[in-house]
Amino acid sequence: MASVTTLPNPSAPARPTEWVLTLSCPDRPGIVHAVSGALAEHGGNITESQQFGDPVSGLFFLRMQVESASDRAELEAAIAEVAGRFAMTWELDVVGRPVRTLLMVSKAAHCLVDLLYRERSGQAPIDVVGVVGNHTDLADHAAFYGKPFHHVPVTAATKGAAEDRLRELVRELDVELVVLARYMQILSDGLCRDLSGRVINIHHSFLPSFKGARPYAQAHDRGVKLIGATSHYVTGDLDEGPIIEQDVERVDHSRAVTDLVSLGEDVERRTLARAVRWHAEHRVLLNGHRTVVFH
Repeated sequence: MASVTTLPNPSAPARPTEWVLTLSCPDRPGIVHAVSGALAEHGGNITESQQFGDPVSGLFFLRMQVESASDRAELEAAIAEVAGRFAMTWELDVVGRPVRTLLMVSKAAHCLVDLLYRERSGQAPIDVVGVVGNHTDLADHAAFYGKPFHHVPVTAATKGAAEDRLRELVRELDVELVVLARYMQILSDGLCRDLSGRVINIHHSFLPSFKGARPYAQAHDRGVKLIGATSHYVTGDLDEGPIIEQDVERVDHSRAVTDLVSLGEDVERRTLARAVRWHAEHRVLLNGHRTVVFH
């Protein structure tokens, strides 16, 4: 029997794309009506919508997913017109598009390996385009997942050059997100400003109680009952950037320091993973020194 080839029908309507729109602006009546109306005029079918009006900052936040056969230029023009009327800051992207991500590490592997596994298994919408390490200890881990490893050593004398190299990698690799996956170096104020809203960090939640070396040993010595982790955006204020996610584990007197370290690594990796996923899904909006997170 002869095979039959079905040719595409050029007159058939384009299949809709699912878009995600996020925005913030001064709160006032009519925002949702204006946005949904503009999208409806371009065949938009809203599939998900979340909003929050902050009485403290006076700002309104919206995350909306919409299906539309219109192209990006048409939708952006329609949204831009509304944005101009309401003084909006906004972003439009395709739902599920992997965000180009650069991971930065030192010697601890747990957060790196967890993120690379989640990327490979489809649990995080990121595209890891490279791994940067100030040591070479984790080069083999990057190679196992097929990721290029860039050794950028950092000393007091070379810190400026190292950060210039990082800027080069961000440009060359078209990086959208930088994740400090237990990267044990402090970024300069200048680099924090250059990458504002694009760098996520993870650290134990003992700060500021247990600073410096061996925080889990310090916590054990004080007999803490909860250990945890905080993931936040990086700013020039050390470990004080807008918080995205936090988590804790309960412990008791029977736990040794090694137990706290193991439990701490586990809570660190899952806290960071959630923060990265939510950022990549455009669920995190900055609200001054805080965040609005739409789950």
